[in-house]
Amino acid sequence: MKIGIVGSGFVGSTAAYAMVMNGVGREIILIDQDHLRAESEADDIFHAVPFAHPLEIRSGDYPDLAGCRIVIIAAGSNQKEGETRLQLLGRNAAIFRQIIPQILTHAPQTLLLVATNPVDVMTHLTARFAAEFGVPSHRVIGSGTTLDTARFRALLGRHVGVDSRHVHGYVLGEHGDSEVLTWSLATIAGIPLDEFCETRDLKMDDQVRHDIDHAVRNAAYHIISGKKATYYGIGSALARIVDVILHDQRAIMTVCTPRADIVGVKNVTVALPHLLGGDGVIETFEPPLSQGELEKLHQSASLIRRIIDDLDQEGKHS
Repeated sequence: MKIGIVGSGFVGSTAAYAMVMNGVGREIILIDQDHLRAESEADDIFHAVPFAHPLEIRSGDYPDLAGCRIVIIAAGSNQKEGETRLQLLGRNAAIFRQIIPQILTHAPQTLLLVATNPVDVMTHLTARFAAEFGVPSHRVIGSGTTLDTARFRALLGRHVGVDSRHVHGYVLGEHGDSEVLTWSLATIAGIPLDEFCETRDLKMDDQVRHDIDHAVRNAAYHIISGKKATYYGIGSALARIVDVILHDQRAIMTVCTPRADIVGVKNVTVALPHLLGGDGVIETFEPPLSQGELEKLHQSASLIRRIIDDLDQEGKHS
């Protein structure tokens, strides 16, 4: 089971490390424009193999992706001083326009897993470029709000004193400021959150919800302010998504993939609960949200649709 990673910066290399630590796959290929960086990261992670799982990890180039089941795309530029978000998106779109054909030329049957931010827009563009090679959209997946959902569950679990793996609740929509924490769906041991807290005499008032919402929504800003980047959480999330696909585990995860309609917004890409298996997205679920959550999800999807439209318009004039 061969995995490719294009982009060997913090996110790509940490995803590779997480896969080695968890025994995901059998061979990992790291590719980067900076060949020395990819080689150095691969060597450093390979030296951890004796303490983890017997995987082969090495650097390479696009022809080395032949036979990959999944290729993670973690490449892209950082925002320059004075540059608008649309200008950054335009540059990253140009990078992806070069990357996607090179990947699919050598690995035409691979699944594409996008990690580059803004991940909803970049996944939408990836699907567009991949369609030119006959790749269906269900084989193009973005990490979406997988990490946000994990943050939500971790904070809820900490508050109620339960292992977060037994807390269920989703973050939907954009991986960003407009994301939607679905409080109405949150359960513990199959018990609705409010009922669980009431029976255990645990506080779950508006202030607690506000604090958890703020911590989830602003987690990246907080981490970046202290250490300049986030990579452990997203690296672990990517490793988990890859594991689900490689072993056809049919797990439900809040990834993103293009959809014809999301709560009335046409042709857009934001996170929803998706059933994942060996061939990518098997099915998409639209959970029974509260009216307020539906409105917020509509706003979030509309925001991403406007960004895609603005980017397309910018491209016509450039």
